[in-house]
Amino acid sequence: MSDPNIVASSDQRRGNRRDLTVFGATAILIIGFDQLTKFLAQEYLLPRRTSGEGPIEFLGGFVKFTYAENTGAAFSIGTGVTWLFTLVAFVVVFVILRYARRLASLPWALALGALLGGSIGNLIDRMFRAPGPFRGFVVDFIQLPYWAIFNIADMSIVISGIGIAILLLRGIPIGGKPETISPPDRLDS
Repeated sequence: MSDPNIVASSDQRRGNRRDLTVFGATAILIIGFDQLTKFLAQEYLLPRRTSGEGPIEFLGGFVKFTYAENTGAAFSIGTGVTWLFTLVAFVVVFVILRYARRLASLPWALALGALLGGSIGNLIDRMFRAPGPFRGFVVDFIQLPYWAIFNIADMSIVISGIGIAILLLRGIPIGGKPETISPPDRLDS
């Protein structure tokens, strides 16, 4: 006869492996898509900006693809302290990787994978674009009315942040479903 604790432990490890796989795959897909779209933005949108041709418009101008180099954070805040954003991004990546070891929840795997992918996507820019490591600009290219120009990594970070807030509000722990505690036996008189 098998021990139920060993079976449960085996199921948890299998679930954890699945969630870590989803976490990693989500991060890798977002990093790849982010870097591909930034490459395309430099190849096709930067020449349009340089020539004065202007952005590419979709949906009657609601969405515009326009090239921008952001040396700051959201809304180009803090353009003189790019190195600080780079250090913060390294800390965020480290913290996400630490928490990922406890993953046993598919929604958390998706949310943290998206946050990791977005963070690394912009971190790659900060490390490898001009003017140099820790000071590089981030390529932005998606523009909506009354909003800052952003990229896939930024979008991923925002969407995952909303997802994490929903998970926290719903009380879903990173380690999976909360354990149910059976009520104590009633003493009948």
